[in-house]
Amino acid sequence: MAQGRERDEGPHSAGGASLSVRWVQGFPKQNVHFVNDNTICYPCGNYVIFINIETKKKTVLQCSNGIVGVMATNIPCEVVAFSDRKLKPLIYVYSFPGLTRRTKLKGNILLDYTLLSFSYCGTYLASYSSLPEFELALWNWESSIILCKKSQPGMDVNQMSFNPMNWRQLCLSSPSTVSVWTIERSNQEHCFRARSVKLPLEDGSFFNETDVVFPQSLPKDLIYGPVLPLSAIAGLVGKEAETFRPKDDLYPLLHPTMHCWTPTSDLYIGCEEGHLLMINGDTLQVTVLNKIEEESPLEDRRNFISPVTLVYQKEGVLASGIDGFVYSFIIKDRSYMIEDFLEIERPVEHMTFSPNYTVLLIQTDKGSVYIYTFGKEPTLNKVLDACDGKFQATDFITPGTQYFMTLTYSGEICVWWLEDCACVSKIYLNTLATVLACCPSSLSAAVGTEDGSVYFISVYDKESPQVVHKAFLSESSVQHVVYDQQGIFLLVGTAEGKVFIINANSSSSFQIIGFTEVAKDILQISTVSLLETDIVEVMVLSSLPEAGRSRLEMFTLPTLLPQVSTTFADERGRLKDEIIHKYLYELEHALSSAVLGFQSNQIYGFCSQVPYICSYLLPEEEHTGIYILKPYKKVQSRQYGPGLLYLSSHGLWLITIAKCGILCIRDVYTLETFAWCRSHSHQGHGIQSMRISMDGQNILVNGRDDGTLVYLKWKRFGGHLASEILDYYQKLLISLSSAMDKENHYLSTTPKVSVDLGSDSEHTKQKASTDLSQDELVLTDVKKEIPWIQQKSQEAIKKEVNLFSKKRKEIKQGIKSLSKTILNMMEENDKLENIAKLDQQEFGLDLEELERLHDESQEEVAKMIKDVEMHNLAKSYLAELIKEECWNSMAVKGRALKCFHIPCVVENFPMKARTVEELKELERVLQQKKIEAECLKVLF
Repeated sequence: MAQGRERDEGPHSAGGASLSVRWVQGFPKQNVHFVNDNTICYPCGNYVIFINIETKKKTVLQCSNGIVGVMATNIPCEVVAFSDRKLKPLIYVYSFPGLTRRTKLKGNILLDYTLLSFSYCGTYLASYSSLPEFELALWNWESSIILCKKSQPGMDVNQMSFNPMNWRQLCLSSPSTVSVWTIERSNQEHCFRARSVKLPLEDGSFFNETDVVFPQSLPKDLIYGPVLPLSAIAGLVGKEAETFRPKDDLYPLLHPTMHCWTPTSDLYIGCEEGHLLMINGDTLQVTVLNKIEEESPLEDRRNFISPVTLVYQKEGVLASGIDGFVYSFIIKDRSYMIEDFLEIERPVEHMTFSPNYTVLLIQTDKGSVYIYTFGKEPTLNKVLDACDGKFQATDFITPGTQYFMTLTYSGEICVWWLEDCACVSKIYLNTLATVLACCPSSLSAAVGTEDGSVYFISVYDKESPQVVHKAFLSESSVQHVVYDQQGIFLLVGTAEGKVFIINANSSSSFQIIGFTEVAKDILQISTVSLLETDIVEVMVLSSLPEAGRSRLEMFTLPTLLPQVSTTFADERGRLKDEIIHKYLYELEHALSSAVLGFQSNQIYGFCSQVPYICSYLLPEEEHTGIYILKPYKKVQSRQYGPGLLYLSSHGLWLITIAKCGILCIRDVYTLETFAWCRSHSHQGHGIQSMRISMDGQNILVNGRDDGTLVYLKWKRFGGHLASEILDYYQKLLISLSSAMDKENHYLSTTPKVSVDLGSDSEHTKQKASTDLSQDELVLTDVKKEIPWIQQKSQEAIKKEVNLFSKKRKEIKQGIKSLSKTILNMMEENDKLENIAKLDQQEFGLDLEELERLHDESQEEVAKMIKDVEMHNLAKSYLAELIKEECWNSMAVKGRALKCFHIPCVVENFPMKARTVEELKELERVLQQKKIEAECLKVLF
């Protein structure tokens, strides 16, 4: 695949090594365009992809400023123009097939261009922008100047096209308006003149505008005076008076969906309501074409409502709807007749003719592209077969030099040829899938699903992959599937925080060995399985969002574990922590990714909150509890956003990807970058995943939201950089050769498992329920598939019941004899007198009930004691109040002198202490009385 770059400089490299884009796989989300008679192109992520419809050869043009925005092609000049999506975007014009930049157009647009369109002759390019300018601009793209521009505030346009017969006419349509723009020129001056098309009402009729300056009809009897137009009442004059309509005088109009020009400079307009309009390009007179209905059998009737796309053909137009059919509209005078033209599998979103009008391009809503050739057999050819959604996961089929696999969220699995990304085969699981991993020791792959299952796919025959086994592990979603480097174990991480260990060999029927519990939010599972050791080290990274930390849980699996799995796990399948040597570590900062190094017990982590990559040394001595790890080495990543870390097969390359869309390959010892490539951009939220082949020659990079899969190859690759990984690759293949031959032979003879894809298979569920009145276990068969972890739990319960069956019988016999003794005691109690009888509850053997009654009585006693204490406390408090008020506060105490021999009592009057004010008042009154007494003496 050829490739062009939007910038002259290549990607940064160090030490003579550099990466380049070999091919890009992605499917169109915008309209596909012709560049010439044999080549189509469309934007996808950071790239413009060109496809030769005859040879299927692809060519890639990369935009260095991120995601490609809108695109247009000029067929006579064989140039393509596209915009970027950065702030203050630019428009780039490239020539084809050389992919050399002709010019770069810089306007005053702040956010984004929404439409681009070339004129059919001349060097004119029209552009339209969205918020905040809503600006239509006419460019001379050869001289890189704007000839004229005009703003239309608040006007969104969804289609723009030049008149192929007259470059001075431009049609802009939206769901509410259609306008024809005329480009007027005087010498070197250009300007726009816009005219709006008056659309009919929703029923196809025209609005009778009586409110004009001179009404067509007036009432004959004007007894109430002259009838004035509303515009005259509003006091309007001039052009405003001619077009004035009150705000409440609104009528629903037709809603245009698509337009196309005719050789006579007329316009055909398709509407949501199903009407087809013809507009005269000069007068803008609108004609509603009448549909000629034909009787058809009921089973053949289809409800064609509104055309999604229109292309002009001789004697009419070709139109498509959402029903997967292409229709031919045969137009004659003011009527048209609909005929079936072609049936497509999916709804058609776009159609266009090739420049020589011998080929019709048909694009579906999913992104597939078909070519319909007139006069050839077969007439319909599929150029691009789109997958069902964006790629969820990718991986190389061992050894990673010829084939790879992709997975979509809907469960579509594809096998691809690595050289040119040609689809070899497909298989549909018909269930929501999450992750994919290919086994290093056999031609098989594991797919995790949302319902907690793992499907094992045999790719021994690349053209016919098949499901050979299904393991329903738990009811929690599978988030991670990871094989160790030698393909001995498959580790499956679920959302509920369980890591299942499965034998990766197909000859063992993918035996489930057991599981271990970790923190719930699993971010990554990393393994180290070296050729010279007989253990597999596993590290699980989890986040602790509340504490702002990360947790690492490490354990060791011996390679002989499948043979001795019963001693490593309990009856419920849980692996024993002390046997697998499980250790816990925590870091004082959050990591978004971490991998376990091959040497020196090192861990490499990608910090999620700061742009740093750190290495950590594991302690040599054993420990209990949680061990806090400190950074041993720290370097700036120069990548922003959360990232992921990967190790090459020989463990000497540390590969980092991040939200910025840059892939870096670093040395594990120095953590310095020696090669990098910007395959994606932050506007598409960067890179989702990466896979590198065993020999390090091939790298697949999958975008997160831009829908592109990029294949990277080394441009300059040699010296010790290549020799180290190639030597290890040869040793690894030799070590795995015997196991691969054995497992692949088993896969070739294994029949396809009859798994009902898309529906839950029925499995006999044995539900255990114990009954004290029976000696045997009651088994209930329920037609429902249950996960492996629940099956192990039920088997453990059944085993425990069988193990203690003798003890249960002894306890039952003791209970029966005790019950007989108590019955005899109750019979004797009934014969006693009432005063000597015991209550019925005294004979109860329900210890829990007796304990409950005892607790209730104790609570009642405590409540009564508390009530009495509170009552006494209240009385004491009242006595204190009375004593304080009637005794302590009295200056003269209340006393009485009682005689012994006569009934006579002498009492004094108790008095409180007088205040200073009262004493002053008393002194004043006494003095006044004295004065009054002296005055009375004088008078008498």
